[in-house]
Amino acid sequence: TAQRFAQMMHDAGTVVWNGPVGVFEFDQFGEGTRVLGEAIARSSAFSIAGGGDTLAAVDKYNIAEKMSYISTGGGAFLEFLEGKTLPAVAMLQQRTAGP
Repeated sequence: TAQRFAQMMHDAGTVVWNGPVGVFEFDQFGEGTRVLGEAIARSSAFSIAGGGDTLAAVDKYNIAEKMSYISTGGGAFLEFLEGKTLPAVAMLQQRTAGP
């Protein structure tokens, strides 16, 4: 299964990675997360990694430098991708629009 996902990452134009695919903290259960993470890192796709567990996996497998963007925004990261209004972003937009 991990190899199938890895092939999809190779063919993708954009990858949003939020959440490991196993209990990667234990090596005997981390193979899927490692394979997926390394496939994303090798991909020419624009890659976005977000979420605390995902970032821990990115760090564990030393692939941070190969990610296009790393988000530490937590749930707000996903809400932004969903197109939801974030109060802080809305306020910044209002201020830049002027009176």
